[in-house]
Amino acid sequence: MRIYPILLALGLVLVTGLTLPQAALAQTTRAQSADQPGGTITVEDDASRDAAIALRIRGILDELEGFEDVTVTVNAGIVRLRGTTLDSTAAARLNEIAGRVEGVVAIENAVSETTDVARRLNPAVARFNARFWQVVNFLPLAAVACVLFVLVVMLGFTLARLRRPWDRLAPNAFISDIYRQIIRLVFIVGGLVIALDILGATALLSTILGAAGIIGLAIGFAVRDTVENFIASIMLSIRQPFRPNDTIEIDGDIGNVIRLTSRATILLSFDGNHIRIPNATVFKSRIVNYTRNDSRRFLFDLGLAANSDLAQARQIAQDTLDALPFVLDTPAANVWIEGVGDSTITLRLTAWIAQHETSFVAARGEAIRLVKTALETAGIEMPEPTYRLAGMAGPQSSTRPAPPPVLREAVQAVGVQAVGVHAETELERIVEDERQQEQDKDLLKPNAPEE
Repeated sequence: MRIYPILLALGLVLVTGLTLPQAALAQTTRAQSADQPGGTITVEDDASRDAAIALRIRGILDELEGFEDVTVTVNAGIVRLRGTTLDSTAAARLNEIAGRVEGVVAIENAVSETTDVARRLNPAVARFNARFWQVVNFLPLAAVACVLFVLVVMLGFTLARLRRPWDRLAPNAFISDIYRQIIRLVFIVGGLVIALDILGATALLSTILGAAGIIGLAIGFAVRDTVENFIASIMLSIRQPFRPNDTIEIDGDIGNVIRLTSRATILLSFDGNHIRIPNATVFKSRIVNYTRNDSRRFLFDLGLAANSDLAQARQIAQDTLDALPFVLDTPAANVWIEGVGDSTITLRLTAWIAQHETSFVAARGEAIRLVKTALETAGIEMPEPTYRLAGMAGPQSSTRPAPPPVLREAVQAVGVQAVGVHAETELERIVEDERQQEQDKDLLKPNAPEE
């Protein structure tokens, strides 16, 4: 029983061995027949025609390079080619040449690729010599193109260095520098086009621009944050949503504006610290400008005792705010009851001041002092929070003793003082000193149009 698998395997090997050579032979035959000339073969055999075919093929090969070692014989219309060529491509080309000659019946191509080192190097040396002399002959034209390119670029750089036209056209120094960079780039590209046109190589320009576009796109993706920050700097320098020394708030950071550079907005906090915020963040963030409007409102709360006369307390607070000389009549000051707490009733007070003439923090502090004094003088209590402890004998009273007569008279004699000096003067002076040190790097102009 084991003989049958062995016989079956031997049969498959025999069939495969017979089939594969036949398939390879058929494939080779098809390849050779594809290279052979077509048409009808004549019955008569003419020796003169064979000689004419051989002479014609030899004449063609003599005019072509690389076929010096090829011999041609023709018998009964069959062309036999022998010899060597520099490469296999030239050998395969012989079939095409011989097949186009009239009267060729078949072609036997036995031409092989040469391995002679000297013969293979000769064409390379010849090509090198030809290209060398071509470059030498091309040097004067290349020199003219280079000279014109340099002249055009120098003209562009000279125009870009002029300050008068670009500083007048641009809203700030940053934009004028961008104008100058554009002028330089335009003249560089123009000089390159002129030079390539002289050299007759303008087709290279599209390749160069295409490569530059691809490289620029790749760099743009790689430095996306930097590009975003650069564009934000341009927009902020044009729009200018704040001025030097304005008090602004950006993403929770509050301070006075020192300068706007090409990369960041620099603030001076109320603690005297520098805050550098990237312009991309500034452009996308919510900006609160506390200095833009002269009128500014301050607000504070006071806690009153639960048994206080709220109408009287509200009227006293209103009259006190209205009497302050630094409080504006319009918009008017306002007082209302904000809410009820555990042990106090909250009274909210608001008033408006001209912050360019009066310090905001000083005015608010003075208003708190005077309103509190007026309420205490009228006997309206502002108690502290009261806590009851378990185990104590009875509730503890939170009532304050009335102020002594001498203190009461002193409080009544307190007058309302105008606040005419800015408490932030020193901070503004620091900002101005720093702006004077690096004026050229600031993109903010005090007289520039605001957004």
